[in-house]
Amino acid sequence: MNGISVIGGGIAGLALAACLDPDKFQVTVYEKRPELPAVGNALGMWPNAQRALDRLGILGEARAVSPVLGSGSVRDAQGKPWITVDAGDMFGISRVDLLRLLDAAVPGTVRRSTGNVQAPPADGSLVVGADGVHSTVRREGWGPGTGARLSPYLALRGTLPTPVGPDEVGEYWGRGDLFGMAAARGGSFWYASYRSAAGPYGIDPAAALEEARARYSGHAPAIRRTLAAASPGDCLVQRLWTVPRLGSYVHGRTVLIGDAAHAMMPTLGRGACESLVDAVTLADLLNTLPEAEALRAYDRQRRLRTQALGVASAAMGRIALAEGAQPLRDRLLGLARRRKPGTAVVRGTAA
Repeated sequence: MNGISVIGGGIAGLALAACLDPDKFQVTVYEKRPELPAVGNALGMWPNAQRALDRLGILGEARAVSPVLGSGSVRDAQGKPWITVDAGDMFGISRVDLLRLLDAAVPGTVRRSTGNVQAPPADGSLVVGADGVHSTVRREGWGPGTGARLSPYLALRGTLPTPVGPDEVGEYWGRGDLFGMAAARGGSFWYASYRSAAGPYGIDPAAALEEARARYSGHAPAIRRTLAAASPGDCLVQRLWTVPRLGSYVHGRTVLIGDAAHAMMPTLGRGACESLVDAVTLADLLNTLPEAEALRAYDRQRRLRTQALGVASAAMGRIALAEGAQPLRDRLLGLARRRKPGTAVVRGTAA
């Protein structure tokens, strides 16, 4: 039986372990956390991610614990809508619920190892780097020049037990900042991003919340109310990092999936979705093809697509977080509002 070492037990790593054929592979998942996280952000499931969840056998359960996203608006900082976005059949699931479902889908034959992995195992197994933006596997196999790149932006994400009003759902784009609100199971989810010198590591959530409250003090009432009610214990704070474009996601008998391969700005909401698709694609190829052929096919199918999404997410980030160009952006988006307020519709049906 062939061995596969999956470094990282997050979304990509668990999804891969759940899909690999247990009759063909002895799989070991290495994860530094002793238990699943208790706090996490909400993730929009695009159609391609829903197909991956269906392949994993957990689409129904994921839908059952998740609100349908419905429609929301892209707004200015004061809350006036520019464009209404119809999310179609998309739904939003909390990272906590998604990880719980993925973890339960992993067969009992998969071995688990808890603790930091300083270097990929040298036991002759195929090594899969699913260890995120700061991937040890990528650094060891692709070199120090592929290290994560720090963006100037801080991201805050949190949940509240109170629902968000339908007329408040969406994103608010200010000058160099954005704020979003969406429905979540049992309440609502919010997120914020703006340029900050905090961190990059060990950022205190309470201090970050105070900074955010000051930053958004002149924004829409819904934003101020949300931040006033936010609790540091239900808030995740981190600087945003990305990964440089790689010439291949495969190096010998090592392969990268998820954020280890293509961590991108969160402005398109595609990172978790593409991690799921990576995992299912790689598993199905390994299950059916010789290893070398499967790795080549995986790189061919996934690298250019995910890198294009990375470019698009960076471009969207520059628009949403515009500073000097913010007045021009607002004027252009205002044309849609003046044409017929709040009815310019974009449907979220992309694959």
